Formats: sequence, structure tokens, C-alpha cells
Amino acid sequence: MAAAPELTSPRSSRVAAVRRLARRNTRGRERRFLAEGPQAVREAIGHRNGDEPTLTELFTTLEAAERHADIVAAARDAGARIRTATDEVIAELSQTVTPQGLIGVCRFLDLPFDRVLAARPRLVAVLAHVRDPGNAGTVLRCADAAGADAVVLTDASVDLYNPKAVRASVGSIFHLPVAVGVPVERAVTGLREAGVRVLAADGAGERDLDTELDEGRMGGPTAWVFGNEAWGLPEETRALADEVVRVPIHGRAESLNLATAAAVCLYASARAQRAVGGCRSVTPS
Repeated sequence: MAAAPELTSPRSSRVAAVRRLARRNTRGRERRFLAEGPQAVREAIGHRNGDEPTLTELFTTLEAAERHADIVAAARDAGARIRTATDEVIAELSQTVTPQGLIGVCRFLDLPFDRVLAARPRLVAVLAHVRDPGNAGTVLRCADAAGADAVVLTDASVDLYNPKAVRASVGSIFHLPVAVGVPVERAVTGLREAGVRVLAADGAGERDLDTELDEGRMGGPTAWVFGNEAWGLPEETRALADEVVRVPIHGRAESLNLATAAAVCLYASARAQRAVGGCRSVTPS
């Protein structure tokens, strides 16, 4: 017979303390955030920030511990404290309608912007004034899928560790370097000084993405600046970029949403960089 859950009361002090990580000010003070579900927890186990493991604690129902025994074992081996809990406790900690039974407490993992620049990135997504956490997490996922080297969230953007942003990244938050709280002017200036061409993605851009590709201008190190979901990039931010580029609309759609436009731009750069003459090798080094 399985042992009784360690945590049975949703009102226990430890449950209340972890629940408070849903608040931005608590996350910032404790430098901890929550990763929910087997995919996010699995990726958190494999992530380290320097010598410290990112996952510090794992809450699991008995059923989830049995179903995902490999994840629980890996978390224990990585040094995380394992706490079994009732469904009611997990529901209290969860930010989803249908909890999956695994919730990890993780250390913050963002890096200083200077470390991002020191790595000589070749493809970067900059989120400027992006306020919706779901969009931020989805762009991070797109950047990861396109092989970007880093993501930068400016000081006017949403909190990287918002539970909706973490969920929307589907584990990608643990895959690539992220810098947060960077003033947009500092982000653009720093990237340009590191030899990166900075392109602002905007539907009113003078340059067309197809033209940029046809003219062979996309093969070098590139940073894409993406703006707010509703009003795009302000004029002062567009003025900082080397070029303002629009994604062409060939059909009758009024526009593309932020995450779709980001995917198109990032994949265009990734394809150009991997072509002959681009800055990424097409063969393993």
C-alpha cells in the first residue's frame, strides 16, 4: 500500500508559502517561480544556473508520482525535495483548471544582459512592451524552436516568471538564455555594438521581409524587436533599429498576431543564416 501523502491540508503554512509564488512581488523577493506539468518539470530538472540546480522542490500527487516515476526519480537524484500531496493541495497550488499532478519550485534562471552579449549571439528575440504573458511565453517557444541564441525582455514587458508565460513556453524557458528588465535603448545599443543587426518587426515597416531575403540581407547576426500586442512598437523604438521590416500579407488577413509574426521572422532569419554564406554552418563543426 502506498504511503499517505505528506501534505493533506491546502491551508498548511508550506502550501500557503508556495501558493504566494503566484504573485510577482513574492517571486521577485524569493527569486523562485513555479513550473507546472510533466514537460516543464522534466526540463527544469535538466537545467542548472552555474553550480545550482534550478529545480529545488517538487510537489506531486501519489498518482502522478506513479505515472511519472522517471521524472520524480530524476528530480530526487538532482537534489530536489519531493513532497507528496493530495489532489486538493495540488489544486490549491495549480494555476490551471485541470492540474497534472506535478508542480516544481524553481530558482530564477535569467542571465545578466552582458553575459548574453559576451556569448556573441547570432539570433535574438527582443520583446519590447509585450504585456501578455501568454504571448511572451509563446514567442520564447518560437525563438527556441527557430534556434535563437537568446531572448531579451525589456523593462516595459511582462514578468518572465508569470505562470501563464511559463506554461506558454512549454519548457522552452529552460532551453535558452533569457535577460530581463533591460531598457530597450540599452538592448538595441548593446546588440549593435556586439555586431548584431537590429530589425524592428512592424506592419508599417518600409522594408518587406521577402525583399530582405531576396536581397540576401538576412544571413548575418540578427536581433528582431517585437512590440506590444495591441499597438506595436512606438516610434522612438522603431527609430532605434537598423531597419523596420514588415511581414508581407499576401492574402486578405488584416494582420498577424504577435506570436505568428515572431515565428515567421525568426524562421526567416534562421533559414538565411543556415544557407550558404550565412553565419551558421550547414554542417556539424
